[in-house]
Amino acid sequence: MQLQDPSSLSLAGQVQSVTVLTIVLAFAGYLVTFMSTRMLARRQDKLRLVNRRLYEFYGPLYVASQAGNIAYRSLLKKQGKTQSEPILDSEMKEWVLWMTTIFMPLNDVREKIIIQKAYLIVEEQMPQCLLDFVTHVVGYKAVLSKWAEGDYSERRSTIGWPPEFDIYVERSYAALKAQQTQLLHSALWRLYHRLTHRKPR
Repeated sequence: MQLQDPSSLSLAGQVQSVTVLTIVLAFAGYLVTFMSTRMLARRQDKLRLVNRRLYEFYGPLYVASQAGNIAYRSLLKKQGKTQSEPILDSEMKEWVLWMTTIFMPLNDVREKIIIQKAYLIVEEQMPQCLLDFVTHVVGYKAVLSKWAEGDYSERRSTIGWPPEFDIYVERSYAALKAQQTQLLHSALWRLYHRLTHRKPR
């Protein structure tokens, strides 16, 4: 019976160990790549949704609301008042002008965004302040129709302005901007962006 060379046994064992280690490392590398790819894909989807909510819903809503507030304060300052009510007979002509040329067009923009892009709302349920805003605008449409016929008996919408509306819009916009910044500046996202946007040599 021929005995095997101990050195050949040792060499075979080393080769087997190296093979196993190579397989383990390859599998571990695949696993890491798979998990990081999934994480990056989820982050990219999340960023895409945040961007859509900002660019198509909360961003335009915020800008229109800020413009409306600046215009409203400007009118009050011009009239030397702290609030629009009551609207005096002497102020009616200017009130109609500002309402038809500034406030109502901005209301129409916001109403259109809320109705057409409601699927981008962050909450699962439609916030009450958004519904209240839409009904407020609808009320003003009836008032403006009367004005067009020369009837100025009503000067404001019968449905009052929802005070929570501006707070909601500003808070939601700020929260989404913070979320967008966090997603864009994370180390994982920067690495992904660097790899996918590398210029060919």
